[in-house]
Amino acid sequence: MSCSLVALTVDAQDPARLARFWGGLLGWEITDDPRGGIALLPDDDTGFVFRFAPTDEPKSVPNQMHPDLTSSSPEDQRRMVARALELGGRHIDVGQRPEEGHVVLADPEGNEFCVIEAGNSFLADCGFVGALASDGTQEVGYFWSRALDWPLVWDQDQETAIRSPHGGPKITWGGPPVRQKAPKNRLHLDLAADGDQQAEVDRLLALGATRVDVGQGDVPWVVLADPDGNEFCVLERA
Repeated sequence: MSCSLVALTVDAQDPARLARFWGGLLGWEITDDPRGGIALLPDDDTGFVFRFAPTDEPKSVPNQMHPDLTSSSPEDQRRMVARALELGGRHIDVGQRPEEGHVVLADPEGNEFCVIEAGNSFLADCGFVGALASDGTQEVGYFWSRALDWPLVWDQDQETAIRSPHGGPKITWGGPPVRQKAPKNRLHLDLAADGDQQAEVDRLLALGATRVDVGQGDVPWVVLADPDGNEFCVLERA
């Protein structure tokens, strides 16, 4: 059995506002999401949608995961930063050093993201969404490699990265030290079972996932957590 990554879901106090921001920045089509909220449909090889789900909880701690956006030149990087600010983003300080070439920003609800400098070799063959950069252990990188059947494209000094064989963004984990996890992550991954949903849940549990209750109630998807405790959902294939 196997599963596919189908969405990056972002909890949003104002899903429509965040969808306008990210749709304007990425140039992706905005559409209603069948599970509620709003989704952005990629027009490239990203391979999964951005989904904004309503929540009443404000953001209070740094996110476990954030997008890294690539740029093609210094001028393109400046243009992208200016566009993000125009749409309602802002500069933030997460401890980055002046000599680092990336620019750290936050969207209108404070979700972090980076605009990476041109010529970054690690993301050289990636698209506009170059990576989902994550705080996490080496073990969790191994888990996700097996869970998605994506090969490891980096495994050094306890830092790991995986990428779909079909291209698209990398997912990276920075290794120790790992921040204390929030009670519930604001961003999470949604997977769709390529076959029987229960069989896929059983496979993921055998790989090291655990069942968690985040108040989801009676829903057709299953909420699990990876070995670092980060929530994700397993949906039935539509």
